[in-house]
Amino acid sequence: MDIKDSIALVTGANRGIGAAFVAELLKRGVKKIYVAARDTASLHELLQQGDKRLVPLPLDVTDADQVAAAANVATDVTLLINNAGVSKYEGALSANDTASARQEMEVNYFGTLEMTRAFAPVLASHGGGAVINMLSMLSYVSLPRAATYAASKAAALSLTRSLRAELGAQKTQVIGVVAVQTETSMGSVMPEPRMTTAEVVGDVLDALQAGTNDEVVAGAQTRGTMEAFLADPKGMQAMMLTRLPIRA
Repeated sequence: MDIKDSIALVTGANRGIGAAFVAELLKRGVKKIYVAARDTASLHELLQQGDKRLVPLPLDVTDADQVAAAANVATDVTLLINNAGVSKYEGALSANDTASARQEMEVNYFGTLEMTRAFAPVLASHGGGAVINMLSMLSYVSLPRAATYAASKAAALSLTRSLRAELGAQKTQVIGVVAVQTETSMGSVMPEPRMTTAEVVGDVLDALQAGTNDEVVAGAQTRGTMEAFLADPKGMQAMMLTRLPIRA
């Protein structure tokens, strides 16, 4: 995909990896970006740049009416970046209830599904375009300290692969981004070292430009972790299972 000819929509564009996607897309000459956030007031700093290519869009990916409204407004999108995500860092049994687990699944899995369903016809009308889904190394291994988040990301990985197959007929490129801890508000609770958002996003957009239609292992630290996992998946999973939830 030629980024210079693209019109993007980035969910969760107000901070972290979402904001990094916006910054790098602008550098690479994108035509327009719909910057989506639940509260558009949180986009104030981003919009202060005065770049006319940025179009604010109120969007909660768990709200079916808002997703449909976004698809009706952003009818020129050729690149959908499903970045919005949430992690409560709770165990499956140690959590007080399943509210956090349901929220993680609603945002990380169903939000990605609903957005892709809504925008698939839009992408098709422009020759196929591309979808980028933010996943996690925890799509591959379980971490009891973030049990339900890992489950939601494992579901999102499976979904991404199915979407790639289904959208192949309309020539839509589908990338799943695999990353370990990154310098974001979500990643700040994870141990150092942490990757920069620019490193993650740079690798993803390079892959997009190169026509990759697969998972992208983004960042040197993620690549090292993935190599270790592939060399001994059971060993890595056994080690991760020792990291139990911290009970109050």
